[in-house]
Amino acid sequence: MSEAFSRPAAGQVPVLRLGNVLPVTLPGDLHDGMAHRLRQDLSEAVVRGGVTGVVIDISGVEIVDSFLGRVLAELAAQAGLPAARTVVAGMRPAVAITLVELGLTLPGLRTAPTTEAALELLGRTAAPPRAGRGREGSP
Repeated sequence: MSEAFSRPAAGQVPVLRLGNVLPVTLPGDLHDGMAHRLRQDLSEAVVRGGVTGVVIDISGVEIVDSFLGRVLAELAAQAGLPAARTVVAGMRPAVAITLVELGLTLPGLRTAPTTEAALELLGRTAAPPRAGRGREGSP
């Protein structure tokens, strides 16, 4: 089940809900206004509850500067406050190198090559252990 928390207007990044995960795709041309609105929308979505993960897809981002690096760090920190895990998906090698060169660290942030891999990672890390796992045919 996927639902939008707000109707994205022109220049707005939509925040959707897919189960207990919020997938967000950053455009390559993220500007101040969009970033501010995205932080606000993401915060509202997480506060509504039931969110265990946030996937930030940056596969469309070819170049990162200090502004975008700071936005990524803030989004990750903001989503992590109520115990939602954040995974950045689709980071290009050049983007990773630039983040390191800018001295930006994203502590506790996990990465995945694709959004699908990020969702699988969140599924594995968020799933509670089941009793009797490993015993075939056990109730």
